[in-house]
Amino acid sequence: MILEALETAREAHAGQIRNGSSGMPYIEHPVAVAELLRENGFADEVLAAALLHDVVEDSETTVEELRERFGEPVAGLVEALTDDETIEPYERRKDEHRRRVAAAGPDALAIYAADKLTNIAALRKAYADQGEAVGEEFKTPLDVKVAVWEADLDLLRDAAPDIPFLNELKAQLAGLRADRAAAAAHPSSG
Repeated sequence: MILEALETAREAHAGQIRNGSSGMPYIEHPVAVAELLRENGFADEVLAAALLHDVVEDSETTVEELRERFGEPVAGLVEALTDDETIEPYERRKDEHRRRVAAAGPDALAIYAADKLTNIAALRKAYADQGEAVGEEFKTPLDVKVAVWEADLDLLRDAAPDIPFLNELKAQLAGLRADRAAAAAHPSSG
């Protein structure tokens, strides 16, 4: 199942570059999410869903196709983790998404946390190279993204405080805030 999910994700993300990553091939993101979950002992269905968590958003693949290939547990997790891009503005979309992930339960919350952790870690690496200019890769301003991640962290602390890498997520987010504050205090060095 995991190998099939990896192949499906590779096909879905072929040629895509991850925003805010200094040019990282997109497939590296879901692989990193799944690897973090594997290291922490999550089940195969969770790992498969982690590999597939962005394919519905970023390709022509549908939840129904995933349900047929991988079964309800995997498809249900991917469905919960798929952003509803018809909801505007961005902050309201993310509020709705957060509620849906929380309702989907602990496995969805774990994938969500691993997704946020890998996103922030990749952004920090890109930020070290590009500074605030990395924000140009996003449709949403960095200040808004950071505020949304803060709300994500609040949800995760309340709904899933036992996620083993939650402290690392908190530290990465604090590090991103510190990186940005340092760059703002010394604009000529970044």
